[in-house]
Amino acid sequence: MAAMAAAARIRRNIIFIVFISIFIIFVVFIVFILIGPDATNIPAGRNISPMAATPEELFAALDALGIAHKTVTHPPLFTVEQSRALRGQIPGGHTKNLFLRDKKYDLYLVVAEEDADIDLKGLHRLLGANGRFSFGSADLLREVWGVEPGAVTPFGAINDTQGRVTVVLDAAMMEHDTLNYHPLVNTMTTAIARDDLVKFLRSTGHEPRIERVSGPRQAE
Repeated sequence: MAAMAAAARIRRNIIFIVFISIFIIFVVFIVFILIGPDATNIPAGRNISPMAATPEELFAALDALGIAHKTVTHPPLFTVEQSRALRGQIPGGHTKNLFLRDKKYDLYLVVAEEDADIDLKGLHRLLGANGRFSFGSADLLREVWGVEPGAVTPFGAINDTQGRVTVVLDAAMMEHDTLNYHPLVNTMTTAIARDDLVKFLRSTGHEPRIERVSGPRQAE
């Protein structure tokens, strides 16, 4: 009888362990699906895809569209503050680019003037996103947009062949005739006409949303 009781306990323990293991796998799977790869330790797009366009390929694409562009080479720039040193050399509107994701992992690139005041806490309501925005990870940026942090630019649309990113252009920025962005790397700045930026984005399958996303912050 003792042997039978021991065997029964062993069977119960095995069943319990199997049940717990299945439950843990199920929970991890649900978290991965709902939150995405950034919520796990699984590396996603650690390096830029070899299929990502180079600046030379971007310039060729602009030429093919009949878009005039002028590029200045400079030391690497990683922040808006560093970029201000070039203001006397490069005319036109200078910008910042926010690579964002909502709670359902829909991706947005919000492009505005460098000093624009953007209420990130309330921006999701203006754009109709699913919950508040978070910044997309560096790995996700490399994977989808094909650029490194510090080189975020609307020109990255050339790499988003699946159209995963919604591009939002601030209406205030679009009042400038000429706009400046990194051409996929942060050692150059490329000037392009406002209307030509829209033309380029449309050619990549990204119909830009022109919204007034900057201005005085709204109370919560």
